[in-house]
Amino acid sequence: MISGSSGASDGGAEFTAEGLEPVLREACATVGLDSRGAELLRLGSNAVYRLTSLPVIVRIARDPSVLAEMERAVGVARWLETQDFPAMRVPASITQPLVVGGLVVTFWESVQENEEYATVGELADLLRRLHWLEEPASLGLPYFDPLAKLTASLEGLDGISGEDRTFLEERAASVAKDYDRLDFVLPFGMIHGDASIGNVLRHRDGHAVLIDLDGFALAPREWDLIQTAIFYDRYGWHTKAEYAEFVHRYGFDLMNWPGYETLADLRELMMVAWLGHQVTTSERSAAEFARRVRSLRTGEGREEWGPF
Repeated sequence: MISGSSGASDGGAEFTAEGLEPVLREACATVGLDSRGAELLRLGSNAVYRLTSLPVIVRIARDPSVLAEMERAVGVARWLETQDFPAMRVPASITQPLVVGGLVVTFWESVQENEEYATVGELADLLRRLHWLEEPASLGLPYFDPLAKLTASLEGLDGISGEDRTFLEERAASVAKDYDRLDFVLPFGMIHGDASIGNVLRHRDGHAVLIDLDGFALAPREWDLIQTAIFYDRYGWHTKAEYAEFVHRYGFDLMNWPGYETLADLRELMMVAWLGHQVTTSERSAAEFARRVRSLRTGEGREEWGPF
């Protein structure tokens, strides 16, 4: 459901702290919230604000084409609440998303005041529980097509060298052939879509909750396990003990599945392409992108990758 007005700017606000101020103000006023003193937590693909008047987070998306995606995310949040599943909640009284100044705005209940991540074991518990749920057709979840997503991401890579782009496109074509031959063994169904430790926060009352619900889709469940596996196996971001705990609590070790390396290569390529979109806005991102591409070319140095 869309409400709100269109008038914070003529055809789109500037995506800066100053440019978004009137969008935040108007969006909050539309739903009866006080935006005074709101704290800007992040300014990336979303501007994320914490209100001081209530424990509410306001997200303003940089890409105006995500309206349908955010409508779905709000629907997923409301449905998960009916299932008593530990995830981000949306305020019950607010009709959303809003479109203000050409930008998509959503409101979420704040999980806690200081960002504290949960454990890899708790991520496994949440995924196991999520994968047991049967989603209602009313959610209208899309089928997850990683190859289409990767192709679109590579097509939009304007800030990198032609040489790097050609290399990534050729690698993507090679991985796509292998992916099409995969024989998935876990049941097909609802996935989170970006299931990593970065999307599991500790709630202020102590329990772990799943956040960032806009990637929910229908796909082989292996997709929700691949990031934890490669974070351990390829980059050393998780310890051996943490990964063992994840496998024990979920009940399946993706690394023992014959398709693991192919899925890992594809997920890794998606991570590199995503970072390629940040190279023109951040020196840190540009350096990390260069490191990762060099790593893909040589097959070495993955343990030097830094998490983003």
